[in-house]
Amino acid sequence: MIDSREVAVELASPGDAGVLANLLELYSHDLSDVFALELGTDGRFGYEKLSLYWSEPERRFPFLIRAGTRLAGFALVTRGSPASGDGDDFDMTEFFVLRRYRRSGVGRRTVFLLWNRFAAQWSVRVAEGNQSGLRFWARVIGEYTGGAAEETTRPGSPQAWRVFSFNSERT
Repeated sequence: MIDSREVAVELASPGDAGVLANLLELYSHDLSDVFALELGTDGRFGYEKLSLYWSEPERRFPFLIRAGTRLAGFALVTRGSPASGDGDDFDMTEFFVLRRYRRSGVGRRTVFLLWNRFAAQWSVRVAEGNQSGLRFWARVIGEYTGGAAEETTRPGSPQAWRVFSFNSERT
């Protein structure tokens, strides 16, 4: 287990866009069996919305995750949740921890830092087919909120979504 004091969440700068693009490729590869993602002709999955994280800095927040001095993943947070329809709610849009750091406390510590940083109403959406993601999010949200989160299911294509909603101001 990584010492939780060694986990840092850093706001990414435009100069980090290449690093985030590379991490998004690993993330997309991991999820390609859940979402049937296909490679483009250039051999990459791509992430069309990445540039918006620097053109809409009041709404979109890109973070790099570090375990000690090592890069361990990323989080993309958006103000305005498609799950709630509320423009002020925060949404955990994308979240990725490298396999080497999974089950070590890095993901847990990261989301706690983010929820504390943005004390607000949050939505976390997880595809029903992402069983490991569902287990992770149910566990850490339950721990963070003391079981006070609301859990709903929303229809989606190609699969339904589990939505966890809670207010990090009240925890």
